[in-house]
Amino acid sequence: MLSHIPNVVSLPSHPAAWTSLQNITIAARQEHTTFFLPPSTIGILGGIVPNGTAYSNTDLMQFYSLPRDTWETAAPIPKPLNHVNVAVANGKIYLLGGLANALDGGSWQAIPDSWVYDPKKNAWEEIDAMPTAEARGSATMGVYEGKIFLAGGMRTLVLRQDWLQDTVDTVSVYDTTNGKWIAVPDAAKKMPEGRDHAGGAVIGDKMYVLGGRNRGQLNVRDTVFILNLCNLQAGWTTSKAKLPTPRGGLAAGVIGKKVYTFGGEGNLEVESGVFNQTEVYDTVTDSWERLGPMKVPRHGTSAVGVENKVYIPGGGVLIGGGPVATFDAFVP
Repeated sequence: MLSHIPNVVSLPSHPAAWTSLQNITIAARQEHTTFFLPPSTIGILGGIVPNGTAYSNTDLMQFYSLPRDTWETAAPIPKPLNHVNVAVANGKIYLLGGLANALDGGSWQAIPDSWVYDPKKNAWEEIDAMPTAEARGSATMGVYEGKIFLAGGMRTLVLRQDWLQDTVDTVSVYDTTNGKWIAVPDAAKKMPEGRDHAGGAVIGDKMYVLGGRNRGQLNVRDTVFILNLCNLQAGWTTSKAKLPTPRGGLAAGVIGKKVYTFGGEGNLEVESGVFNQTEVYDTVTDSWERLGPMKVPRHGTSAVGVENKVYIPGGGVLIGGGPVATFDAFVP
């Protein structure tokens, strides 16, 4: 029974379907970013790949063709990065900072460097860097009327002991029209609480930040923060409906007016530490629905919704690591 949980309904009467696709080529991938490049290309870039008994940051960018079910390699990103902030606007790919190896080798640190990729040239071009004080990776991304919104993220991820993660509540906006970072009204420039590894979506004129965590893998959250993009002066609000399973490191993809969320990290009830949950948020009714489990539970990936499917390439199958090349799609 789920009646004690507000705005959550039980499993649907019809089972959803999972479709297996061509595995990611070259290397398994985790902590990468996934994007859709119209009309028919899904891309992944950056992240970490296996390197013997450890993992290395990568500069790989790969494109997957929806019609052909094949992968190809494109121009690498300018430097190896993970937790990269990426958005597609006006047919181009914008890379706005991320996490890179620190000089001491014991952590990943945010960089403000930013670039844009032109598919017609298969080349990257440096653009105005993010303000240094706002540099971070793992931000929630959204695009609205040519402007790219970055909400939250983290500045540091320590690769030992307590895996400290320096989470922020910062909101930044890059205007693709004039190629500049622009000021954010006071009411909107900070979320109600810091978030990284959250799910994100823009539907209509609203941006949604779903779940995520605040300063650590186990400090998961169940909130949904909402920003009206055509009225930034109104600031952020918090949905009454909460994510049924608090999770960070989840993937999210949009179909219609609904946001589908998958997996995540910080599950104390299983040995892997990975969530298998699939849960969908209806932005019209402000309610959640619990669906069946993921076919391959994982975290550290991102997803994109295209037409009636959500595509989820790669990810990790163990808390803190375990990258795989698995690629599947969810069909509600």
